[in-house]
Amino acid sequence: MADEPVPHHGSERRIDSVFRNGSMTVVGVLAAFSLGILTEWTVADSTPWKLADLAIVLPMVAGIAAQLLALKRLLHPQSLDAVHYGKAIRLFLWGLGLLSLGVMIGVVADAVVAF
Repeated sequence: MADEPVPHHGSERRIDSVFRNGSMTVVGVLAAFSLGILTEWTVADSTPWKLADLAIVLPMVAGIAAQLLALKRLLHPQSLDAVHYGKAIRLFLWGLGLLSLGVMIGVVADAVVAF
């Protein structure tokens, strides 16, 4: 099975739909987890908001938006084309990176305030 050639559609490489479906599951679960992080950070925390908190929240929101857009792109049948699939996965990884950046900024900000 691993040695089977990737099916071609015209001149474009295609990926297996089972592989794409697994990627959609991972992207969906991590996007939901990311929304949970944002909810915990913004709603469940009872401390008042400050303007500086935007440095934390904006990368998180942008990252989640990128993850959800990547999921939308993966849900489209066009994502079976390797080029479209690769773009969607890169967008998702950028989104994950932005979310992580926001979380890291928040952790550093909390550490600075604690000391």
